[in-house]
Amino acid sequence: MKILIPMFSLALLLSPLLVQAHGDEDHGDVSHAEPAGSNSTLLTSDKPRRLPDGRVFLPKETQRRLALRTLVPEEQQVARTVMLNGHVVMDPNASGRVQPLQAGRLMAGPSGLPLLGQKVAKGEILAQVMPAVSTFDLATQAAQIADWEVRRQLAEKELGRLRNLSTVVPRKEIDAAEAELAGLTAQIKALKQGVIKPELLLSPIDGVIASSSVVNGQVVESKEIVFEVVDPARLLIEAQVYDPKVANRIVSASIPNDTTPLTYIGSGKALREGALPLLFRAQDAQDLVLGQLLTIVAQTDQTLRGMPLPASAIVKNAANESVVWLHVDPEYFVAEPVQVQPLDGEQVVVTGLREQQRVVVQGATLLNQIR
Repeated sequence: MKILIPMFSLALLLSPLLVQAHGDEDHGDVSHAEPAGSNSTLLTSDKPRRLPDGRVFLPKETQRRLALRTLVPEEQQVARTVMLNGHVVMDPNASGRVQPLQAGRLMAGPSGLPLLGQKVAKGEILAQVMPAVSTFDLATQAAQIADWEVRRQLAEKELGRLRNLSTVVPRKEIDAAEAELAGLTAQIKALKQGVIKPELLLSPIDGVIASSSVVNGQVVESKEIVFEVVDPARLLIEAQVYDPKVANRIVSASIPNDTTPLTYIGSGKALREGALPLLFRAQDAQDLVLGQLLTIVAQTDQTLRGMPLPASAIVKNAANESVVWLHVDPEYFVAEPVQVQPLDGEQVVVTGLREQQRVVVQGATLLNQIR
C-alpha cells in the first residue's frame, strides 16, 4: 500500500505533459489545419494589398474613399483614328506681320508702342522708323537739293521775264515755264522730305498683338518682323502625316482634353521634309497660341469593332503595357491587358475584353498604385 501511492502520484504529474505532446499530432481531420501564409489568414485583415496572384484586395470602405466607379462597356462599331503631331499657325486671312521696308531707328507712334495682347485696328499706326542715312548720303542729298534749288530759281526768273513779255510771247511758252517751275518745286520738296520723313508701320488687320520684341529707339533692319497681329478667334493647326492615303480618309478631328472644335480643311499636295502637311481650323480658339505644340486625334472613314471607354480607365502595368482593372468580386480587382486606340479627346477604343466585364473607369490610377 505504501508503494502504490507514490506511483499513482507520479502518473498524475506526467499526464498533462503527455496530453500536451499529443495535441499537435495528426488525427486525420485536416479540415481544421491551415498552413501558415494561406489566403484565409491574409484575408482576416482589411488592409488594401496586392495578392501574390496579381489581384488587388480592396475593402468596400476603401473603395468608397477612393471614389471608384465602374462601367460595363458594350462592343460597337467605331471610327478608326490616327494620332497626329501639330502646331498652331496663323490664318493668312486673319493675321499679319509688320515689317519695315528699310533699316532705321524705331520710334513710337502717336499712341506709343503697342503692348502684347493689346487690341489694334486695321490701319492704326503701331510705330515709325526713321531711315538710317549715312553722312555721305546726307551730303549727296544736300548737293542735289542745292542743284535743284538753282534750277528752280532760274526757272522762276524765266517765268517772270516771259510774263513781262506776255504781249509778244505766245501763251504756251508761259504755261510751259509755269509747269517747269512747279515741277522743280515739287522735286525739291520731295528730296527734303525723303531725308527726314519716317516710315509708318501700320496694322494690317483688326486683331491683337501676338508678338513684339522692340523698344523705343531700337535700330531695326529691313524686313525684320517687328509685330505679329492675329485674330485669336481664327487660328489654324498644321499637322503632319507620313502616309498620303490617310489624308484622304480624314473626316473630323479633335484635341485630347480640349473642347475646341476642329474642322478639317485639307492637305497639301507636296511633301515637306518627308511628311504631308494637313490643315485644321480651330473655331474660337481663345486658349491656343501661335507655335503651340499639339496632339490631334483624327477620325477616318474606316471603322473597327471595340469597346469605347473613358481615357481615365487606361493605366500602365510594371511591363509598361496598357491595362484596365476589372471588378471581378465585391472586394477583388484584377488587371487585364488590352489594345488601346484613341477615339476622341476624352474616350479610347479598347479591344481584348469580353462582354459583361465590369471595368474601373474612375480611380484606376489609385488602384494601380496599391502594392
